[in-house]
Amino acid sequence: MTTTVRLTVAQALVRFLTVQHTERDGVRRRLIAGTWGIFGHGNVAGVGQALLQTGHDVMPYYQGRNEQAMVHASVGFARMNNRLSTMACTTSIGPGATNLVTGAALATINRVPVLLLPGDVFATRPADPVLQQLEVPWAYDVSVNDTLRPVSRYFDRIWRPEMLAPSLLQAMRVLTDPVDTGAVTLALPQDVQAEAYDWPAELFEQRIWHVRRPQPDAAALHEAAELLRSAERPLIVAGGGVIGSEATDALREFAAATGIPVAETQAGKGSLRFDHPRALGGIGHTGTAPANAAAREADVVLGIGTRWTDFTTASNSLFAHPDVRFVNLNITAFDAHKMAGTALVADARSGIEALTAALTGHRVDRSRHDRGVAEWQRATDAVFRPGGDAGDSLPSQTQVLGALEEVLQDRDVVINAAGSLPGDLHKFWRSRDPKQYHVEYGYSCMGYEIPAAIGVKLAAPDREVFALVGDGTYLMLPTEIVTAVQEGVNINLVIVQNHGYASIGGLSDAVGAERYGTAYRFRAPDGTFTGDPLPVDLAANAASLGLDVLTARTVKELREALATARASDRATAVYVETGPGTGGEPASGAWWDVAVAEVSDRPPARRARAEYERAKRGQRHHL
Repeated sequence: MTTTVRLTVAQALVRFLTVQHTERDGVRRRLIAGTWGIFGHGNVAGVGQALLQTGHDVMPYYQGRNEQAMVHASVGFARMNNRLSTMACTTSIGPGATNLVTGAALATINRVPVLLLPGDVFATRPADPVLQQLEVPWAYDVSVNDTLRPVSRYFDRIWRPEMLAPSLLQAMRVLTDPVDTGAVTLALPQDVQAEAYDWPAELFEQRIWHVRRPQPDAAALHEAAELLRSAERPLIVAGGGVIGSEATDALREFAAATGIPVAETQAGKGSLRFDHPRALGGIGHTGTAPANAAAREADVVLGIGTRWTDFTTASNSLFAHPDVRFVNLNITAFDAHKMAGTALVADARSGIEALTAALTGHRVDRSRHDRGVAEWQRATDAVFRPGGDAGDSLPSQTQVLGALEEVLQDRDVVINAAGSLPGDLHKFWRSRDPKQYHVEYGYSCMGYEIPAAIGVKLAAPDREVFALVGDGTYLMLPTEIVTAVQEGVNINLVIVQNHGYASIGGLSDAVGAERYGTAYRFRAPDGTFTGDPLPVDLAANAASLGLDVLTARTVKELREALATARASDRATAVYVETGPGTGGEPASGAWWDVAVAEVSDRPPARRARAEYERAKRGQRHHL
């Protein structure tokens, strides 16, 4: 006779999640390490009651302030755990559910697992329409949760208790599949959440999801190795898959054995320590000059764990060798076939180890890049520390990074996502640990930094975490500061006040839009935002939310404030207003395609269009 347990759907869901684990290389982790939640009528009596009954010691619960931020925190946690452990997010139906969409898109684009549990309309329709219900006359089974379908890797709506068990198994499959992972959404009608059912006891037994390391096909490996052997000027482009698969040691040994230089994407930065002899730094529009010079002349490019975004490829204008060929080592076949490459479908670490063995004895001399790397390091020193402490003047943004570099230790973490900081970080930051550089650039989502810092700190409590936050990003999503203070999560914010959208302001200049609408200033008489800066006091705002706040006005004060924050056992913000740069920042030497107005009566737009058409001629499809 089958043993059953009588629980509500929500109680069964939570109990099931507490016994799911992943295992890779013999290391076991809890798959769902905790649940974030904001309660409303769509989930308070279901998942909320179930979490209370289960207990914080069995299923940790974190009280979010914004649903989007809850997803960001879960993504930061999962990325820090190499996608082997994540969190769940529960919301009510209505705006709580639709607030998940941005975070879900970020998770899916970055291939990071997160479990979303939005409440939904009544399945039995006893009160119709219920509060916050979207009525679609032509499809009455549609709710606002259907907005999550295109940004989820798996979506299901649990109309009946009988649907839960098979759907849970599919959800866990996707969360633990490095090929197919992303946001997983289980929409939960509020009456079904509270409905009791007799569940088979075996549903709640411990389950281990083994995360495999697929090996490369022998024929594909031979083809890839022969192509690399034939190359005179090969280049490796390391993506986020190198770090996620814990392949950094294997890459270091491969680069040392073969001599092939390594450039890094945003997600892959830290794949090699910055001072490794074959490390060229970031690649693409936000990359370094030596990496992009190597890309322009490369005849064979080995992409490892990269999905080849347009920033990485400089919008298909960077790899200029007329006969350039690509080898793509990727666990995802979809990415392995990009750039018309030779597809080596395998786990990054397994594939690198196989290539190392297949290329035994093969070595290329790429020492000619050494001079370019040395020059870039000197240029980085110059922009990080021009003239020492630079007196009493406001520090530039790159000087902020220079001060941070001096204070941070190797295992500390730097977090960023949007604005001009990702470009400066990718160009100039010198990563000393695979987990030190945490820049979300797949979705480049403003507002990611603060909640992600909480997730990273929860995942790695022994590391110091610094989130770099521009004023534009801060104003979009500061609310999880309250959660950090409430939970005693010791994160550090560096709030950079530059009075607007610095990155888009620069881009606006470049495309002939003349920085229109990008500054945080009062309106001038002509209606443009070119008046005095707005009197917004972000330091006071951060303090009002519970942070300890330190204000720095010079480089010296900034360095001292950062050191104080790092030593503190409380969540702390360092507030710094930045001034203009020195104007000597080196260029990456790569172009990014942003369409420019084809006709205009304004001279800046006409000049930008002429430059755009010139650069466009260098674009190509790799066939």
